[in-house]
Amino acid sequence: LKLEMPTINLDGEVTVLATVPEVVQSLKSCAVTWQKLISRVLEEQLEKVPQGNGPLAEIDLWREKNATLSALAEQIKLPEVQKVLEILQEAESEFTEDLLIVLNDLRKHHMEAQDNVKFLSTLERHLKNLSTGTGADVISNTIPSLLNALRMVWIMSRHYNKDERMVPLLERISWEISVRVRKVVDLQTLFREDIAAAKMKVTEAKATLEQWKKCYFITCIQVEESGSERYWKFDAKRLFEKTDYMASICQELHDIFQVTEELYNIFIPELTTVTENPECISELWREINIIISPMEDLSFDPFNMENARDWELVMEEFREDVTVEIVKQIFVQNLKAPPLYKNHPPVAGAISWSRSLFRRIQHTIIRFQEVEELLATERGKEVKQMYLQVAKKMKEYEDQKYRQWRERTEHMLPSLLKDTLLTVSFAVEEPVTTKKGICFALNFSPEIQEIIIETKYMEQLGLPVPEMARYVALQEDKYLRYTSKLKAMLDRYHKLMEMMNEAETKLLDDYVQELWRILKAGHKRLTWKSVGIGEFIVQCTQTIGKLELLVHYIHNISEDINSKLWSIESTNLFKFPRSINGDKLPGAKEFFDDVKCEQVKDVEHMVRKYSAIPQLLIEVEGRIAHTNSGKSPKLASYYAYWEHRIYQVLTQLIVKNLQVFNATVLANVPLLQIEAVLSVPEVTLQPNASEIEKMTVQAIQDCVEVTKSFVRWMHGTCIECPPQHVKADEVVTFSFYSDVSQSPLIIEQAVLITQNIHKLLASLNEYLNQWKRYDLVWKSDKGTVLDRFAAEKPACVIFDEHLQFYRKVAQEVTQETLIKDEQFIRLQLAPLASAVQENARSWVMSLGKLLNELAREELFRLQDEIQVG
Repeated sequence: LKLEMPTINLDGEVTVLATVPEVVQSLKSCAVTWQKLISRVLEEQLEKVPQGNGPLAEIDLWREKNATLSALAEQIKLPEVQKVLEILQEAESEFTEDLLIVLNDLRKHHMEAQDNVKFLSTLERHLKNLSTGTGADVISNTIPSLLNALRMVWIMSRHYNKDERMVPLLERISWEISVRVRKVVDLQTLFREDIAAAKMKVTEAKATLEQWKKCYFITCIQVEESGSERYWKFDAKRLFEKTDYMASICQELHDIFQVTEELYNIFIPELTTVTENPECISELWREINIIISPMEDLSFDPFNMENARDWELVMEEFREDVTVEIVKQIFVQNLKAPPLYKNHPPVAGAISWSRSLFRRIQHTIIRFQEVEELLATERGKEVKQMYLQVAKKMKEYEDQKYRQWRERTEHMLPSLLKDTLLTVSFAVEEPVTTKKGICFALNFSPEIQEIIIETKYMEQLGLPVPEMARYVALQEDKYLRYTSKLKAMLDRYHKLMEMMNEAETKLLDDYVQELWRILKAGHKRLTWKSVGIGEFIVQCTQTIGKLELLVHYIHNISEDINSKLWSIESTNLFKFPRSINGDKLPGAKEFFDDVKCEQVKDVEHMVRKYSAIPQLLIEVEGRIAHTNSGKSPKLASYYAYWEHRIYQVLTQLIVKNLQVFNATVLANVPLLQIEAVLSVPEVTLQPNASEIEKMTVQAIQDCVEVTKSFVRWMHGTCIECPPQHVKADEVVTFSFYSDVSQSPLIIEQAVLITQNIHKLLASLNEYLNQWKRYDLVWKSDKGTVLDRFAAEKPACVIFDEHLQFYRKVAQEVTQETLIKDEQFIRLQLAPLASAVQENARSWVMSLGKLLNELAREELFRLQDEIQVG
């Protein structure tokens, strides 16, 4: 587009040229041409629309407008054009005003085009990603940044801050997104892809469509919060009706793939290798493929809202196919073990399950029949036929289940009601419930309870039930009450029998036999049709209650007796004396005498405890036999039980105390002391080893003879045996000693103690052997040695050697250890050391005396020689 320039010469001043008519007329003619050209161009540009439905077409439109208007605007700025306008204005031409209006329009539209190109260019990169992106993820990543750029355009632009500009642009963006999603979700190829990949595609497509709407409303809030005077309040239907519809189609496609995947997972190819009928699996697979085949060959675009009705029919047919197919497979798979509702019995539950499946497909088929177009199709007829086949199988299944249940109930129920209330079993080993091996158990068959529940649910299902079953069902509360009370009664009975030991069972044998006689009525005579069940339960409960009172009373007495026996068993018969002033320990005889003295005191205390036991047994006798003689035949076994128990306690008493004594012997804590003495010619213990061993044996014997104080009872009684006169001067008292003393455990402990004492004394004697190095001090005959020594007339040096030896012995002895602690004995060596030292000094004195005598003799001899000479 080029403005035609005037041919007339315009050299000269504007004011001069404006007065020349020929010049003005020529310029006016030229200006008219300009006005027409600019007006036509503006009109053409205003009429132009984007060449395409996408947002990039709008950017291209404004670029084209800007280029065209820029060309005219640049020409208007030429000096020649400006001079023409000045001359015409100076000439005050009437045409000038119209021309200026057109030029002003050109300038306004040019500025608008420039502004729009500038701001729309900021969107171009995002819009290109939108239109050329290869996947839904590219589109999803582009939408947030695109809307952020649109927000900036709305806030800063002078022209795209109005609804009439922004709404069409947003519509184009929405159109572009829908086109891109449609390309990604291509139904011609989608159903031929892997199911997981197809699901991923439609999921991403739906997310993209939803993100477009979500980001738009986020931007609305951001615009409002930015302080802009103009908010985004556009018509949401214009922007999102199409994309929302496409999102719903994507969701339905996802549902199709989900159902298809689940059906495939049920009938995966591996099943054909393990099932008994692989052809059936293959047939089911073919049916699944038939269900989804219409989706692959659609004759219309489901994303087009004009085809909404056609798509709805396709989805309806798919749902009917899938529903009937799924119900059919569930029914076939679970025929043998149908899933039951909570608390439903097996048969009625199976029928309820079958009916619930039938209602599912029935409801679906009813809706299916309401759409005549679906019934008219071949697939519609196939679905209807499949429905009829499945419904027929379900009815046959229900009839068979009901018939089998009715026949079984009519056959079994009468015999079940003839069962006795209780059953009895005899244990091979001694049971925990009764000491005589008899166990009672409730004999209410679970099948009766099952029949009651089945009957109730059968009536709820509208099925007729046998009269006897209905009668039993009406009596359910009574049966539940009876079984609950019988179970509680038996639990109470078994718990009571567990509480009694064998002796108590024998003691209460009459009461137990009476209870068993009553219980046997429930085992022999009473059935679940009997009328005396309630009275039977009351009678049993009362009898058990009486027996319980007796058992608790006997247990209280037993606890008292056991308390006394425990006190006896825990008595310490070896109470050792403490050291005197913390250092000096008692001697052996003093030690064992103290132990014996303390034992006498303890025995008196134990015998008092023991003597109180018969009176407690007489109290039991009074409660059981209603006598207080202490010799009731009914309690003979009970007396014997406690006498044996006393024997066990006394045996344990002696064994434990001997074990304590043995441990004391072995412990490294000295409790008594003995002395090492010189008994020429030997070093020995005082008291000697033999005496100490005798004391030990006597201590053991004293411990065992404690049981002589516990007098035995006469046979079949709890009365102590009186002393028996065997001979005129010999009296025998029957005690537990004769039995306890023969216990292998006691004999073993006694032998062990004596052995340990023997080893200890041997060790002490071995220790004394080191003193034998001084035996020359006391073993040599001093007179003989000195006479022989005097006869030899040794030199003084020899005398000095002997004197030094004995002085050294006396000195060494003072440095020896004078106390030796070994196990429970302290050995005092001071007496031995003193004796050795005394003997050494005696030798020194004797040798000195001999030396003196020999020296005197020699002196006298020399004196005589001197006198003779």
